[in-house]
Amino acid sequence: MKRALLLLLISLICPCVNADSIVPEATMQIAREAEIKAYYENPKSEIVRVGIGDSSFNKYDYDNAGIFADSEMLVFDNKDLITSAPAYKTVNVKLSSDMFVLTYDNGEVIDQIKGPVKFVCTQGRLGVKNLKRVGKQAFYRGEIEITKYNKKLGRFHIVNVIEVEDYLKGVVPNEMPVHFGLEALKAQSVAARNYVLSPRVKAYDAFDVVDSVASQVYFGAGSEKDLGTRAVEETEGIVALYNWDLILAQYSSTAGGYTESFANVFSDPKSKVFPSVSKPYLIAKPDMLSQTPLSVEEDASAFYKSKPDSYDMKSPYFRWERTWTKDELQKAVASNLAAQSATGFVHPAFNKGDKLDEIVKLDVKRRGESGKIIEMEIVTKSQTFKIFKELVIRRLLTNKGKALPSANVVFEHTFDDNGNLVSVTAFGGGFGHGVGLSQYGAEFMATELKMPYEKILKHYYTGITLGTKPFILSPVNNQHIVSQSFYTKDKHAELVVDNKYQLSHFLVNINGKERDIKLSKSFFNRVEKIDISKYLQKGRNTIVFYYPEDEDKSKGLRIFAEIIAKDDDLF
Repeated sequence: MKRALLLLLISLICPCVNADSIVPEATMQIAREAEIKAYYENPKSEIVRVGIGDSSFNKYDYDNAGIFADSEMLVFDNKDLITSAPAYKTVNVKLSSDMFVLTYDNGEVIDQIKGPVKFVCTQGRLGVKNLKRVGKQAFYRGEIEITKYNKKLGRFHIVNVIEVEDYLKGVVPNEMPVHFGLEALKAQSVAARNYVLSPRVKAYDAFDVVDSVASQVYFGAGSEKDLGTRAVEETEGIVALYNWDLILAQYSSTAGGYTESFANVFSDPKSKVFPSVSKPYLIAKPDMLSQTPLSVEEDASAFYKSKPDSYDMKSPYFRWERTWTKDELQKAVASNLAAQSATGFVHPAFNKGDKLDEIVKLDVKRRGESGKIIEMEIVTKSQTFKIFKELVIRRLLTNKGKALPSANVVFEHTFDDNGNLVSVTAFGGGFGHGVGLSQYGAEFMATELKMPYEKILKHYYTGITLGTKPFILSPVNNQHIVSQSFYTKDKHAELVVDNKYQLSHFLVNINGKERDIKLSKSFFNRVEKIDISKYLQKGRNTIVFYYPEDEDKSKGLRIFAEIIAKDDDLF
């Protein structure tokens, strides 16, 4: 499409030039700039800024970098085109006296600029020299921007500026194996889309997310897989919503047969209050609905010492055991207690250099509905330490240097004839925090039970709606025209409209055809659902929303497109 646009522009500018003619550089320059303008002004989805870490993900700032592409690469000083480079010719970047110095590998200086430096390859992919992902040269779609790190003189960030849908193609196959099946990958795609589109406190001003497990694992275009790409494309534009908001779509490897409520796992990020405020869509739920809660010790023990039927029972971490001798447990706790105390979830505090008395037992005081430990005590001969939060517990009770797979665990103590502790065995289930979607559970539901991704998501996220990201349609702040694209496999969707200000209508263009959507203007029917299924096509649909000229300029609507089931039995 973009190459066709370039050729069309050239033909319009210089109609007498045939295929064998040499196109003047000035003409090519005009065509390139027009192509870049089209590239930036017509994104298919929202733009995300991804911080690119080094090969070990240890740092996100650099003092030098080399950028190249597998097709022609254009180099900009912010918005001004500096030069172009042919395929695989590297442009090196360094900072000197607060100026970016650009050179080729032979030492030739290209320019010295204020930046940020931007690299674009509309017909291919961009690479970062000597950067590896999944054992191969790292490649990226979109744009690479090099911008100064305002906290370190002479250092800069490498940022991949990319459309969300292209970003997800480099996330999904790295967060979930593609052999988990298409519908599981679709569920993962929606969860990953929710994550990147949700507002967050950013660790760095220069970008929205990083490319490691600290955000989502994003290994770029070189790690894309066909089935993962298909999953992203066949859920394009779809997010999980609860009461008009994007949900916090938590997911982990293996829930162990029973997911846990958000409040029992995570603390408030500001106040550190734990348990935190609950989220109604992230509540504890067993895979088998006949299973009763596991908050009582005996029930948790029976569940995690057995292997009941569960969606994620094929996971290698569905059930596991860990054993410590008394000395091993003493050493593990003593080496980890100060670091975990620094989180604020160990009482009383244990500081580096403090002495830990001889451990007598591990005593669980409180469990969540899934049996996950919320609070426990480490009892020594002279001290008792209260430990809160699953991640703190997992990192405190390391075994052979590794954290426990989960806090879905029961302890069995062995004592000698004198009542002295000899060893402790942990019987556990699951891997990760166990809140929200279980990836192994999604695999089983997709491949064994043949469930569609919608049903998988609605099992793990209670009471959600699937649809496009809600937006405001109004005559102000560039909200008068809004475009959304989304995929529907069965041509069924409806517009959900919050008509708080009682407008009479609004305008849409659905797949190229204009429609005038009438509204009821009823105070008692503020939220309306308008079926648009007859206007849709199987696959990708685009809707452009227009605020009507004849309506009050001080009003507005809140809207999203909900994906509805062709047959309620699917859900």
